[in-house]
Amino acid sequence: MRKLKLQMQLSLDGFVAGPNGEMDWMTWNWDEELNSFVTEIMASVDHLLLGRKLAEGFIPHWEAAAINPENTDAGAQQMAGIPKLVFTQTLNSHNWPNTELMQGDLAEQINQLKQQPGGDLMAYGGAGFASALISRNLVDCYYLFINPAAIGNGLRIFGELQQTLKLTLVKATTFECGVIVLHYKPAITA
Repeated sequence: MRKLKLQMQLSLDGFVAGPNGEMDWMTWNWDEELNSFVTEIMASVDHLLLGRKLAEGFIPHWEAAAINPENTDAGAQQMAGIPKLVFTQTLNSHNWPNTELMQGDLAEQINQLKQQPGGDLMAYGGAGFASALISRNLVDCYYLFINPAAIGNGLRIFGELQQTLKLTLVKATTFECGVIVLHYKPAITA
């Protein structure tokens, strides 16, 4: 069965963006070790899952980076080339290559995707989409990239929980740029 992985950037104080979606606090001077780590966790992934709000900036960014002749980042080619599923209740059409819109019941759609053959699924968010996945217990692996910044206020991904979400730490990995990646899986409860 396919797994749904969630990769999110968080501030030290638990925000994924500022109050107006600001992301200027994120660390992007990743070293080769952190880039290799991301390549490793993406190795089993064959679809990206995005919420509509994130998709509107994410997809055009990676498409432009992939065709920029000055860009030597192999990750841009990977991000542009991987099939994307955009979960939306408001869009009926788009002009993004390699992208399908997903509408309807989120849990039902995700569970159907998990049952299909293929590689794992990687969700990137935004905040509302990630919150919906988390609150419905749809995430199988959490990769939380903790950035060395506190922003005081902003958007959270654990705010919709109706009960405690217990997680088991699989691994904590530190990187020279100051990012710490916490890899969790849902705890098995008896």
